[in-house]
Amino acid sequence: MPLTMGISPCPNDTFVFHHLLTSSDDFTITLADVEVLNRGEHDVTKISVAGYGHLRDRYALLRAGGAAGYGVGPLVVAAWDREVGGRIAVPGHRTTAALLLRLLGTFDTVAMPFDTIEAAVLAGEVDCGVLIHEGRFTYSDKGLVKLHDLGDLWEQHMGCPVPLGAIAIRRELGPEVARRVDEAIRASVSHALAYPSHSAAFVREHAQEMATDVQRRHIALYVNEYTLDLDEVAVTRLLAFGQEQGLYPPSSKNIFAYDVDV
Repeated sequence: MPLTMGISPCPNDTFVFHHLLTSSDDFTITLADVEVLNRGEHDVTKISVAGYGHLRDRYALLRAGGAAGYGVGPLVVAAWDREVGGRIAVPGHRTTAALLLRLLGTFDTVAMPFDTIEAAVLAGEVDCGVLIHEGRFTYSDKGLVKLHDLGDLWEQHMGCPVPLGAIAIRRELGPEVARRVDEAIRASVSHALAYPSHSAAFVREHAQEMATDVQRRHIALYVNEYTLDLDEVAVTRLLAFGQEQGLYPPSSKNIFAYDVDV
């Protein structure tokens, strides 16, 4: 039986997984918003690293296919230059963006789909918003003001890249299956980087109304060396920060699905 896999419709995911989707019968792939994926409903799933803390007993992480890096963090925006406060929109309470907001303090947050946050801030439905994905490229054109770059804060405090998302696999599938899935994903990433035109139509199909230039910038920023091999130190530090914030208890479970050969 093929394994079920969940990814987001964002350009970095559709770019990375297109080759796997079109070249293998080993997976049935569903596209869904990241906060839906954070529920843990598939054999293999994209997940917020912060959200993984809630599912660690059932899932382990793979090393390929994730999203991390420097200069990739969520942005806090508002309709004008002001202090961060009031009601703040986040793209899901289990997202890495929501956890990183705690670097600034504890706030009244409201969860909504990531692609509705800019409009909610402009309409005055919320006072501030935490933007992810293409929001980094579009907020200023829409008249929003950046108050904080949460990725910069993380890098200053932790001295490592921001681990935004990762691929998780059910623990019951075992380390050998996990290793094979990881190898298949890494091959898909490598193919995407070598032949970017192959996935272009698939990326456009799921990018909603995103401009082609924004799609390209999105992929260039979020698909990088950490998509091939996630930074273990960064993941460990983010999970520890979530534990310190009381979001989930410590776990004795291994984070990654298999050990790397030395």
